[in-house]
Amino acid sequence: MPTTSAGTLPIPRPRSSGPARTATSPLTGGYARLTELYPRFAVTELTAGRPAPSGGDWVTAEGLAAAGPDLDAFLAWDEEQVRRDYGHPGRPDVIATFGLHRYAWPACLLFTVPWFLDRRVPRFPVRQVAHRRTEGRWAVRVGAFACLPDDPAATLPGARVVPDAEALRAEVRIAVAEHLEPVLRGFGPRMRRRGRALWGMVTDEIVESLWYAAGLLGEEERAKHELSLLLPGTTSPYVGSAGFRELKGPCGELLPTRDRASCCLSYTLRPGDPDEMCDTCPRALDTDRVARLLASGAAR
Repeated sequence: MPTTSAGTLPIPRPRSSGPARTATSPLTGGYARLTELYPRFAVTELTAGRPAPSGGDWVTAEGLAAAGPDLDAFLAWDEEQVRRDYGHPGRPDVIATFGLHRYAWPACLLFTVPWFLDRRVPRFPVRQVAHRRTEGRWAVRVGAFACLPDDPAATLPGARVVPDAEALRAEVRIAVAEHLEPVLRGFGPRMRRRGRALWGMVTDEIVESLWYAAGLLGEEERAKHELSLLLPGTTSPYVGSAGFRELKGPCGELLPTRDRASCCLSYTLRPGDPDEMCDTCPRALDTDRVARLLASGAAR
């Protein structure tokens, strides 16, 4: 599928807009700032004793990781979407790849948004997260979080103080991996992908989701710098660096792009159709990228 403004594959639009009601925590402000600009990402922070939402199209991260009926139902949405939009089914591994993207892209924002905006990094094991994809809703149970010594939240319950910015970046990498590793185990066999290929995809989801969110917040350049430090290319299990670079247009224009570490397989739906190749696909030639970026008005 062609690249959209919100990641490689379309993320479903919510049926309702506006921020979700949340408990007040050290993460609330950052989530609320993004939700204001991007209603497809709305976070409810569950108070003590309040059960996670269930039923309907709510799914828990733990349920996806179990690779059973919850994952079947989750992927049925992607299968139906492909049949509707393309008039034919997608390969099972392609459907599973779409499903993982549509979960992991916004899931990464649960960690990177509070880090980017407030220098706070939560821990969300799979048992603490539920998702309602049709409305872009998340329900999380806030517990431990990492922060810097000068953070006013450093004295709050659950705070774990780390010494410096690099230590906090390490916390982001650890927290995302802790949450997504079980999810990858659930999706991986259906995607017919293993370790390196799966973690390459996670690397892309971290970068492209925050890159997009920061653009809405008016901080795209800072995000590119921060992401390049977060993912320099040497941080296992992640694969590759943030991958940002610039191309030159025919008149010397500077065109921002990045090199993905993975392929979303959308080109398999209409083989040979150049419009089905994503702008940052590792298969895309620079000449094609330049043409697309010029058409989208991305030149500086």
